[in-house]
Amino acid sequence: MKLTYYGHAMFRLESGGSSILIDPYDAKVGYPIPDVSATAVTVSHEHGDHSNVAAVKGHPKVIRGLKDAGKDWADVNERVGPFTISGVATYHDTSNGKDRGKNTIFIYEADGLRIAHAGDLGHLLTADQVSALGRLDVLMLPVGGHFTCGPKEAEQVVDQLRPRVVIPMHYKTEVNRNWPIGFCDAFTEGKRPTERPQTIELSAATLPETREIWVLSHSST
Repeated sequence: MKLTYYGHAMFRLESGGSSILIDPYDAKVGYPIPDVSATAVTVSHEHGDHSNVAAVKGHPKVIRGLKDAGKDWADVNERVGPFTISGVATYHDTSNGKDRGKNTIFIYEADGLRIAHAGDLGHLLTADQVSALGRLDVLMLPVGGHFTCGPKEAEQVVDQLRPRVVIPMHYKTEVNRNWPIGFCDAFTEGKRPTERPQTIELSAATLPETREIWVLSHSST
């Protein structure tokens, strides 16, 4: 399986001739809009920096984590090529959605891997949410704070879920330097992260035995 990071919270999974684009951002985010197609697009919540479906080439199937204009969670149980896709209901804040609304954590299963994208998760997880997410091989997790979990909360979520690989996202870079979020360093400090290219290969056989943090390169021009 291939995983590509474009910046912010946007990724692309590819396997078996199918591809899934995750949380495509809009122009206001500052990263370049990639010229990319997909078999399907998943949207964790309806904010513009995660839901720019119109930018995706082709005629992808759109799988939204929320329904009724973001007022409620959708029941996600989809199949796209080799991928099984499901969702876990969460919030964008620590006030049960009163400040920033609802959010869905998507789970993608294929090739013997179980991968989660946390969207704009804004709180620690309940025991029921941890149970619903289950065993995770890879977790894409916001770490920048202000709008989402900050570095301390993100570390606690990692301890709750115990994935083999953590991929930080939704943090400040040279592209969005004026955003009120923190740099990735605040999360990775003291943790010995590994820098990785923008596109990586994932397989159950080659994942690390003990937890690692992989900081992926991203589009910038």
